[in-house]
Amino acid sequence: MVIYSNSRISTFEQCHLKFKLKYIDNITPETETSIEAYLGKCAHGTLEWLYNNVLEGNIPSMDKIISFYADLWQKNFKENFIIVNKTMTVKDYFNKGVGFLVNYYTKHCPFDDGTLECEKKIIIDLDGTGNYLVQGFIDRLVNNQKTGKIEIHDYKTANSLPTQEKIDNDRQLMLYSIAIKEIFGYDKDVILVWHYLAHNKKIYSITTNNQLERLKVETINTIKRIELEKEFPHNKSRLCSWCEYKSLCPAWQNCKS
Repeated sequence: MVIYSNSRISTFEQCHLKFKLKYIDNITPETETSIEAYLGKCAHGTLEWLYNNVLEGNIPSMDKIISFYADLWQKNFKENFIIVNKTMTVKDYFNKGVGFLVNYYTKHCPFDDGTLECEKKIIIDLDGTGNYLVQGFIDRLVNNQKTGKIEIHDYKTANSLPTQEKIDNDRQLMLYSIAIKEIFGYDKDVILVWHYLAHNKKIYSITTNNQLERLKVETINTIKRIELEKEFPHNKSRLCSWCEYKSLCPAWQNCKS
């Protein structure tokens, strides 16, 4: 039984060949992930550490936050990370993360918004049969005492801001809201909150139960397409610049990375 994730499904939608190489052939790529993805991972890890401290009754100083981030960056850094934006250096990306964290800390301290849990693992049974399971990890789950609503928080380090329409159709957090409604009740409003760290801005969305039911059907249909796929053709797009499997792709055999 395959347990899917939004990332797994999105990879198939992005490029069938990449999906095959990553999830079926289980090939470890020659190149590491992109520096942008690494920055996101370190920022996420630092904010998780911050809120876990808050849940224990401690509020780390800003200096301790930056020190933790620096140690985390150094611990897992690899020299062969892909740098798509050649105008930036590794130091530029590191400092960018520092800026994210300083701005976030200044805006949200003392972090008293009702956080319940960080990196909460959820599993959604899309049709109640156990045949179509999707799992994920919620960056931060909040019970907002001021509004009485449950909030799902997600951190983004992308440079660009999405449109509200794109936010309102974001499959990942909508799937997560299904799992949370199954815990707290389908009559409970669940607010989806994206933190765009590069802009120090929050974007909100809320979905109806009817929308979530439609999402279940759509996701099941996508999983069925994945399981019926036999050819796994490549799909050349702008996303190829960040792909760690370019050296194995026919579209890039005669091109320099």
